Amino acid sequence: MTLTLHLQIVGVLMFLLFLLNFVVWKRFKWWEEIQKLSMLTRQVFIVHSFFIMLSIAGFGVVSLFYPGTLLAPTELGRLVLIFLVVFWGSRLVMQWCVYDWRLWRGDRFNTVVHFVFSGVWAYFTGVYAAALWRQFST
Repeated sequence: MTLTLHLQIVGVLMFLLFLLNFVVWKRFKWWEEIQKLSMLTRQVFIVHSFFIMLSIAGFGVVSLFYPGTLLAPTELGRLVLIFLVVFWGSRLVMQWCVYDWRLWRGDRFNTVVHFVFSGVWAYFTGVYAAALWRQFST
C-alpha cells in the first residue's frame, strides 16, 4: 500500500470519527450532563465540541482528497504535517495519561474502545509521521 492510500484511509477514518461524535453525544448523554454545568461552561463545551468536529472533518478532507498536496515537498505541506503529527501524537499520549484507567479497566467494552482508539491515534500519527519523513527525504 502506498503512502497516498494510507493518507486516504486516514481521511475516511476521520470522517467516521466525525460521525461517531454524534453517537458519543447520545451514548454518554452529554446533552443531559451539560445541563448541570454553568451556562458559560456548557456553552464553551458545546462550542469546543463543534470546532473539534469541524477540525477533524477538515483533516479528513485534506487527507482523503488532497494527499498529493500533503506529500508535495513544500513548506506549507511540512508545516501541516508537523501539526498533524503533534496533534495526533498528543492525542495518543492523552489517551493513556489523562483518562483515568478506572474509566475503562475491568469493563470489557470500555477496554476494547480504549485500545481500539489508541490504535487509531497511533495509526494517524504514524501515517502523518511517514509523510513528514518523506517530505524531509526529498
